[in-house]
Order: sequence, then C-alpha cells, then structure tokens
Amino acid sequence: MNFTEASLFWGFLLVYGVVMYVLSPKSKNANSFYKGADDHGNPVGQWSLTASIFISWIFAKSVTNAANLGAAYGVVGGLAYASYWLSIPVAGYVIYLIRTQTGARSLQDFLTSRFGRLASLAFAAAILIRLYNEVWSNTAVVGGYFGLPGEWEYYSAAMLFTLFTLAYSLKGGLRSSIFTDVIQAFVFVFFVGAVLFLIVPANDTSALLTNGEFRLNAGFDLLLVALLQLFSYPFHDPVLTDRGFVNKEKTMLKSFVVAGLLGFVAVFIFSLVGVHARLNGIEAMGNAPAAVGQSLGLAALFFMSVVMMTSAGSTLDSTFTSLAKSLAVDLPRLARRASEKLPSMRVGAVVMVVFAFLGNLPMFAGTDILKATTISGSMVMGLAPVFLFYGFTRWSPWSFHLSFWTGLGLGVLLAVGLIPSSWAIGDGAYGLLLGVNAYGFLICTAGFFLPLLVRRLAGRSLAAGEARG
Repeated sequence: MNFTEASLFWGFLLVYGVVMYVLSPKSKNANSFYKGADDHGNPVGQWSLTASIFISWIFAKSVTNAANLGAAYGVVGGLAYASYWLSIPVAGYVIYLIRTQTGARSLQDFLTSRFGRLASLAFAAAILIRLYNEVWSNTAVVGGYFGLPGEWEYYSAAMLFTLFTLAYSLKGGLRSSIFTDVIQAFVFVFFVGAVLFLIVPANDTSALLTNGEFRLNAGFDLLLVALLQLFSYPFHDPVLTDRGFVNKEKTMLKSFVVAGLLGFVAVFIFSLVGVHARLNGIEAMGNAPAAVGQSLGLAALFFMSVVMMTSAGSTLDSTFTSLAKSLAVDLPRLARRASEKLPSMRVGAVVMVVFAFLGNLPMFAGTDILKATTISGSMVMGLAPVFLFYGFTRWSPWSFHLSFWTGLGLGVLLAVGLIPSSWAIGDGAYGLLLGVNAYGFLICTAGFFLPLLVRRLAGRSLAAGEARG
C-alpha cells in the first residue's frame, strides 16, 4: 500500500470513528443502555429497528463469505449464503408467538419457564461463545484491508477499529448501537451500489446472473444446509434476538420480516462481486472483495473497505451491547442474584471493555474466520426442535437437553473430523455438512419428543393399572 492509498484508508478509519462517536446518543439511564429506549422510556421506532436488524446481521465476514462463494459456485453460492437471512423472519415469527403466548421478556425467560434453569444456562453458554467469536472475526476482516496477518498494519487497524467502536458503545449502549446502525445501513447500501456500478457494466448481465449450476457438488448442498439451519441458526445470536423484545410484538415482527428480505437481497447482490471474479479469472485467494477491488483500482478497493468497515462496525457494537446485557442482566437473573431492576450502566461498560480485549486474542493467534457460520450453525441444530415444537409441552427439561446436547455433540464431532464419510449427502464440498444437519435434525427431533412419548406411555400404563384395580 503506497502513501496515497494508506492516507485514504487510514483517514477514512479515523473519520469514521470520530463521526460515529460524535453522532451516537448518550444513554442517561439503564433502560436506555440495555434496552435501547430513549430518555423518556419510549421504545425504538419500527424503521430504526428494521435498519438495525438489517445492518447488524450483515457481518463483515458474511459479505466476504458471500463473495467467496460467488467466486466458487456462481449465483448458487450467493443464494446459498443469502438464504441465511431468511432465518430472520423465521426468528421474528417464533419470538412473536413466544411473546404473545407466554408473555416472556427474553428467550432466557421462555426457556426457564418451559425447560428449567439448566436449559437457560446451557443456552447462555452457547450464545456467549457466539458473541465472543463475533469480536475477532469482524475486526480481522477490517484489518485485512490495511495489511496481511502478521503485519503491524493489520493488527493496528483492527485494534483501532475496536477502540472506536468500543468508545461509542460505552457512550450509549444499545441505544447508541441502534442509532449508529441506521447511519451504517445507509452508508452500506450506498457503497454497495457504488461497487455494483463498477461491476455490472464490466460483465454481460445475463452471464452475471445465471453463472452456476444447481447440483449438489456445485454449491446446492450448501443451499440445502442453509435452509435446514433457518430454524436453529438465528436463535443463538442475541445480536438478533435481543431486538425481538425491544418493541411491541407486531411492530417487531414487521421489522424482522422486512429486514430479513432486505438482507437476503443485499447479501445476494454483494455475492455478485465473487461471480465477477469467477467470470473474469480473478483469483479470490480467500478474500474475493479485496481481490476484485484491487483488480478494478483504488476507488473500488476503497468502496470495498467502506462496506466492510460499516458492516463490521454495526455487528461489533451490537456484540458489545449483547455481551453487556447477557453478563450484566440475564446471567445474574438466572443465578437468582439479581432483582428485576436493571444493573447500573457501569457493570455493562466493564463487560464491554473486558471483551474488547479478550475477544481479539484469537485474531492474534491467526484463527480462520470462514468456518464460523456453518460450524456454529451445526453445533446449535438442537435448538430447532426446541423453538419449533415447544407448543407440544408445558414443562419438559429433558426434551431440551436431549435435543440441544445431541446437536452440540454432532457439531463438535463434525468440527474435529470424527463424522464418518458415509453420512455425506452427495459428493460436493458440503456433502458431509448437509448430511450431519439433515440426519442431525431428525435425531434431535426424536430426542425432543422422546420424554413426551415416555411420559404419555407411562400415563397410559398407570391409567390402565388403575382401571384394572
């Protein structure tokens, strides 16, 4: 990177950080800091919530993955990754049912009421692992536009970006996060449009939109994986689910549906960056946006970096606020060590500062960011029966544990390479992943219903015995 390029990139990073801090509102009370309400206690507006859900779920690593899959499989790869955003309306509808049918104020409240305190603790552990991974996986993508892993520019940019995001997150908590999300959403959409303005004229439009084949070994297996994970993946992400409880039920549901559809379209459109690389023989080298940006010149590379910074920033500030809520509010309530009163903002601020440091340690260790979505999605496959079929039971802790821990076990075995190849469906790169998720869903569902079946059979035996007596 020459002096002109360095000045442009570092200059934007500094301006971005200062502007976000100056514009973000300051929370004056815990209700604003943890729940996003304004100073008068009014909840978040519908369109602000929609923009927040939309941009906070477009992670920097996700748009990079979408472009990489577009480069590998054409539009099929892009559709596969974009399909994850259809899980947002699914989550919104399930949360709508939970809130209207049970009156729960959070997913932890719901799980405790149906499946017990240990179920909520297991769920809390899963989401904390997810949040921890969100820190380094997003800062590492930003660092990649300033240097390569191992270079001081890479680490310096990632840490400076972390500090800027932490600063305005400390200032306003969830309120600040949602407010800046609206700004970041507009910036993201504008610069994605600018990228498309450079890419579309450089290709035959029909070739750009039709490249790829719907075969299992050509990316279609990953599309099926995404469709299977629609019913489990969103629930272990409090960045999304926390926003399901900050407004009225119908307002929330509308925001989730619109944000999910917009996210699907936006991620698919950005995957065309990878399709462009595929059509023009550009080597993606694990980062298709950066490779395409370099091939198109400084302006395109700058546009790509802006897209990554805004998407990473929106996710990182949401991660900090979700960590604060999880550790300062939800876990103490589960441990019965806190009243209904929200803790002071200082407690949440300490959580943010600690995880801003700890969350970046894997980046310095050189962890690969591109497996985060599919592997973590597989580990929580056992949540699908819990949230899809909870209506069949009023109280059944074993249903949760047999489903959740079975799914987690299968996900871990997949991650360490101990699932036999006979489980694969098709011979594509994601055949084994598809097999584990398909068979795993059936096994977890059986585990969920097993205690209910045993209870019913025991009840019938008891009733028959009483009748004979």
